[in-house]
Amino acid sequence: MTALLERPTGPAVTEQHRPATNQRRKRLLGKVVIYLLLLAGAIPTLLPLVWLVRSAFMESAQIFVSPPEWIPKPVAWDNFTGALTSVPFARYFANTMIIEVGVMVGTLLSCSLAAFSFARLRWRRKNLVFGVLMTGVMLPYAVTLIPTFLFWQKLGLVDTYVPLILPAWFGNAVFNIFLLRQFFLTIPFELDESAYIDGANPLQVFFMIILPLSKPALAVVSVFTFLTVWNDYLGPLIYLNSSDKYTLAMGLASFQGTYTAQWGYLMAAATVVLIPIIILFAFAQKYFVEGITLTGMKG
Repeated sequence: MTALLERPTGPAVTEQHRPATNQRRKRLLGKVVIYLLLLAGAIPTLLPLVWLVRSAFMESAQIFVSPPEWIPKPVAWDNFTGALTSVPFARYFANTMIIEVGVMVGTLLSCSLAAFSFARLRWRRKNLVFGVLMTGVMLPYAVTLIPTFLFWQKLGLVDTYVPLILPAWFGNAVFNIFLLRQFFLTIPFELDESAYIDGANPLQVFFMIILPLSKPALAVVSVFTFLTVWNDYLGPLIYLNSSDKYTLAMGLASFQGTYTAQWGYLMAAATVVLIPIIILFAFAQKYFVEGITLTGMKG
């Protein structure tokens, strides 16, 4: 009872709580400033996407009017039906998915095996070989373009999907090897040693221990690989001659000619092609962010 009577009240209590209130206000103000900066940076990034979607619902004459109009009047729904029926988009989608599956399986298998060798196995000159391999990142694609094309031409494999799929089965994605190696180094080596003591071989360690623990990194590689193949235009343009083997990227280019372009159809088709990318990132976002965050913490 005496303690309750002696508890400070009035101005003294206000003075004690004022620093805590000021700190909360500063934190709140800091968050508001951060969100405003993020919003300011997101607007220029999202503006091309908004322009694309709004153009997909406009007539060609309305797309490039000055000043620009952001609300379609009237809404040109026939852009989508015309774009999807004027070219065989279903066929182009099937062709693209054939390449996607072949490249993704080959990339995940070959790059993860190479990364496992560099990160978990012991062999002479391992770091030297890895350093030489990393120099491939600095090699421009245009440097090897002509020799590679002549190689596939001599083998008679031009106008097939082999030049677009087979290199992925031999670890041609150097950055993915580096990414997976850095992630594999974060996994405790005691797990490998315990498996070897129980009689496991390196392949069993790879498939039963390393891969199940590397889902975030594998998700990152999968997303990168999917995007690369989905957006690839130069590769199919060089190696594919038959129109029935075209991919979606080449199908989009068919709306734009030398002197004229069907901008309404092109924007509508581009919007449809963009939808799977958004869905993929929405489902893989958790693993994608986790893989990027954890990769490179060791080594």
